[in-house]
Amino acid sequence: MKLVDSHCHLDFPEFEDDLDDVIDRARAAGVGAFQTICTRLRKFEQVLATAERYDDMHCSVGVHPHNADEEGQSDPDALIALAAHPKVIGIGETGLDYYYRHSDPAAQQRSFRAHIAAARATGLPLIVHTRDADEDTVAILEDEAGKGAFPGLIHCFSTSAMVAERALDLGMSISLSGIVTFRNAEALRDVARNLPPERVLVETDAPFLAPVPNRGKRNEPAFVADTAACVADLLGMTPNELATLTTSNFFTLFSKARANPA
Repeated sequence: MKLVDSHCHLDFPEFEDDLDDVIDRARAAGVGAFQTICTRLRKFEQVLATAERYDDMHCSVGVHPHNADEEGQSDPDALIALAAHPKVIGIGETGLDYYYRHSDPAAQQRSFRAHIAAARATGLPLIVHTRDADEDTVAILEDEAGKGAFPGLIHCFSTSAMVAERALDLGMSISLSGIVTFRNAEALRDVARNLPPERVLVETDAPFLAPVPNRGKRNEPAFVADTAACVADLLGMTPNELATLTTSNFFTLFSKARANPA
């Protein structure tokens, strides 16, 4: 069984003391590839250095919506330039988060559109974060798709069937995190049961959102196996079948990772 943790934050300080052990535990749990995600351009070199430590790890480049006031992009040029590195396989994470409103919604929207333009220009998948912003997220994705197609996914999916349906209509994929294992997440599990299997990925979003039975602990890539086991059950598959499926889906979407093996 070889899984991919399609979205984790391994440059974060929670891992600075034991990252090699974290990676060893993940490999022992069947994780064969990782994508560590950029949330600030000023931290990109740190993200890239983390990915360069391991042969089976790639990374992304982007600015999280929480950081849009400070580092939001008004055009795609910096993202496009940094995305040329062989280790960079995705654009983001980007999107909209109106729950905390750490950044002004207008700044988030402007930066989101710049990231979409970078995804369109590079052909690299857009990694979308959305929370309490369903209508605006979908409206921007659909408006930008009218300007030209771009690949992408909704990461850490935890919102409505409407968002899933509209994203799928745009050709996007859906990545499921440990949230799908939570006791109070039955509505999300209902959405997951109806996803096209060829569009499903799994992730940890480590160090956040550890799945059951490790909820409350620091999340780490090894725990993607617990999320995958839950998703396998929802889709009527064995864990091995789910691992084969989601790994294939990952490398189909993030094709630069296959073209430029870590």
